This record gives sequence, C-alpha cells and structure tokens, in this order.
Amino acid sequence: MSPKRSSSTFISGFMNAMKPSSNKLAVPTQAPYSKRYAGSSLFLPTTSLVGKVAVVTGSSRSTGAAIACCLGEHGASVVVNYVTDAQAADEVVQAIRSQGKGGAIAVKANTATIEGGQLLLDEAMKTFGRVDIVVLNAGVMGSRTLDDLDEPFFDMHFETNVKVPLFMAKAAADLLPNPGGRIIFFSSSLTAASTVLPNALCYLATKGAIEQISRVLAKDLGSRGITVNTVSPGPIDTPLFREGKTQHVIDSIAKQSPSRRLGEPDDIAPLVAFLASEAGHWINGQNIRADGGYVV
Repeated sequence: MSPKRSSSTFISGFMNAMKPSSNKLAVPTQAPYSKRYAGSSLFLPTTSLVGKVAVVTGSSRSTGAAIACCLGEHGASVVVNYVTDAQAADEVVQAIRSQGKGGAIAVKANTATIEGGQLLLDEAMKTFGRVDIVVLNAGVMGSRTLDDLDEPFFDMHFETNVKVPLFMAKAAADLLPNPGGRIIFFSSSLTAASTVLPNALCYLATKGAIEQISRVLAKDLGSRGITVNTVSPGPIDTPLFREGKTQHVIDSIAKQSPSRRLGEPDDIAPLVAFLASEAGHWINGQNIRADGGYVV
C-alpha cells in the first residue's frame, strides 16, 4: 500500500492542476473570451474605466451628479449634462477633473428633446473622440390622478422619459464600441411595488415602457456586444423626491425599507459604474432594483 500523502502535498498538487499552464483544469485555449483575459486574471475582470467616455443625462445634481463623479473616479471622461444650473454642472466637472483620472465637460442640453440628446453625443465625439457608456438618468416625475390627467402632462412624461432615451440609445448604438458598449436606462422599483398611489399613473407608465425597451434592446444590441440594462432605484433622498411631501410622509416611506432610511445618490452610483465596466460584461437585459429591500 502506498503511503498517505500529506495535506500540504495534496494542496500543492491541486493548485498546480489549477494553473493555466496545466492541461488538466485550465480554461481551454479555444474557449470563448480566452484571449480576452490573456495575461491577466481569469476571474477578476477590471472595474477600471480608464480611457472610456461616458455621457450621463441629467448629471448636474443629485443621483446623476453622483453617477458622473463615480464614473470619473473610476477613470472615465464624462459629459455632464445640465439644463439650467450651469454652476452646479461646473462643480461636478471640477470634482471629476480634480481626481486626476478622467476629463469632463459640461454641456447644456434639453433632454426632453431628441435634439438635446443628440447634442450630448455630438459633444462627446467632438471633445473626446468616442462614446463608450450612455447613462439615461434624466427624467420627470409628475403626480396626477386620472381625473387630472391631460395631454400636455402625458406628452411631457413620454417625451422625456421614453422617447428621448430610446432615440438616444438608437443614435448611440452607431457610436458605441462593438463589443464593449454600455447603455444604462433608469426605471423605478415602484413598478414592482405591491401598492402604488393613484397619482403615479403617468410616471410609472413611462418606467414600465423603459423596462420593456431595455429588454428588447438587450437582445438586439447584445448581438453586437453592447449591453443594455436598467437600474431601478427605490426612494432616493433628493430635492425631487422631497418636493410636495410632508416630513411625515417622507418618514413613513423611509420606514418601509429594512434599513429604515431613504436611499442616497451614492448608493446608486457604484452600481452604474460596475455595469459600465468590463466586470459587468456578462450582465445584459437585466433590471436591477437598487432599493435596499424596499420592494421584495
């Protein structure tokens, strides 16, 4: 009977078998993506965005600003979009530039229009020469019940929240790298909530449309290596969220989360950065509810 091997000998033999130089358990050289990770870890694709260019709509404040700064922190150059507050947009630009990793410019564009969305893409190409990531964060969130609904209110929501993001995605699809392009839509966890308020009719209708658009485009553009995903935050503590709400209502909403608080813009930004990175390359067509368990 052969003597028993020591545990250290067994572990050493197992680790040798796991080395790519071995023919035993290594990833086959003909496997998909094997060349892609040559010279680096097979299991740790990078979250770096160095050399990438991102366009983030509605990024002069709140969640959009946090996303822009987070992408810049990971190395991306960012097109910061604003409509009225140039000073706020400039502050975001300076925050990104001060990190010394990626560049940034502020672009005034009305993302309630197709022309405004196209301008952002054009300025990205003009300044940075490429577009890798498009984050469609801008939107409106009006509150009206069916009795108060009229055509201008309806049209405003669908123009801003559905039509412009869709046509920006269409225009961006011709600019994004194949593979490696990223399109990230924004919806809301309220589309899956068990209870909704009657005045959320129009807003949630637009977000439901975005979720379906994202699903279909993931199949379409996914064939080119462009991923399309949706991020659906829960209640985020921003001026837009607080508008028209009493503190009692805000506290009641916060208590519905297991953590007993509202989300913060910085709770959302790292998820967007991950989806935009190489580490998120295998996530496509997903609706990720970043709400701290608000909707389960």
